[in-house]
Amino acid sequence: MTGPVLCAVDISNENRDIHVLEEAARLAGLYGAQLDVITVVPDYGMSVVSNFFDKSYHDKAVEEARRRLNDLVERALGKEANAKVRHIVATGNAYEEILHVAETDGAQLIVVGAHKPDFKDYLLGPNAARIVRHSNCSVHVVR
Repeated sequence: MTGPVLCAVDISNENRDIHVLEEAARLAGLYGAQLDVITVVPDYGMSVVSNFFDKSYHDKAVEEARRRLNDLVERALGKEANAKVRHIVATGNAYEEILHVAETDGAQLIVVGAHKPDFKDYLLGPNAARIVRHSNCSVHVVR
């Protein structure tokens, strides 16, 4: 595998994606690939919601997301492995940003969790389903 393995996690429920990170690390290790971990924060500067948030709120949200992402990866994989992981905090729509980073960085595999779906999203969650449908690389879905 020539490109990285990109693992997408949701830091809003810190323990839910530990098994997703472990699987992504296992796959990256099998292929000798770099492991990149991404989380996406909402765009608080969008015109609809921008009036409700102070201009510095986005920077604070990204900083907090970066801290929580680092803590999550370290908890799941250990301090030594965490030091080798590239942490990415993107802003915008989750599936669009994950696909954009995968394309830009030449990811060979995206690892994403499919959590207990609502009835309307019975097979996969909406982000996981969109990533699977629109990705130009392979996608590994972890249940």
